[in-house]
Amino acid sequence: MHPHVTRGLVLAALACAAASAAAQDYPKLKAGQWEMTITSPNRPQGSPPAKSTMCTDEAVQREMMTAGQGMSREMCTKNDFRRDGARFVGNSECKIGDSKIVSRSVMTLIGDTGYHTEISATYDPPFMGMKDSKTTLDGKYMGPCANGLVPGDFIGPNGQKFNVKGMAAASRPSGMPPSSSARPPAKAPTQ
Repeated sequence: MHPHVTRGLVLAALACAAASAAAQDYPKLKAGQWEMTITSPNRPQGSPPAKSTMCTDEAVQREMMTAGQGMSREMCTKNDFRRDGARFVGNSECKIGDSKIVSRSVMTLIGDTGYHTEISATYDPPFMGMKDSKTTLDGKYMGPCANGLVPGDFIGPNGQKFNVKGMAAASRPSGMPPSSSARPPAKAPTQ
């Protein structure tokens, strides 16, 4: 996946997640290293799920929620979210570039060490060639941050590493981040 697409998806996910936290305290995840697995029928047939790694702490989570709320206000005309116990259900209408995105998301927390999110969206006109998408995101706490990762570090499916701190402040009006990241790209650590 192209680095700009990865960063764009991270920022779009932040906007969706932040809107769910606007009316109540945001879901707090355990500080440390997380593995995220993204599956989608839109991926080429036979390709494995995309895996990413992120190191987080309470300050990074708070910054991401605040940034996401700001982006959501800027990009979205509708944000209907509710919390039902461990589930956050959201419906939103947002605009990225020329595309109107209508999405529904259901995030289910598994304590503070896991989550399962299902997102369905339609794009009009198509966004990066997609008319609609269905995505599942599973997050799992892996332990303390390791391999030199610091809070905010994100390693995408193709090994590109960047730090999400300050990304939203540097984002373009379209909701996409600038071409350079806060940290130089690096390959994912071997495990």
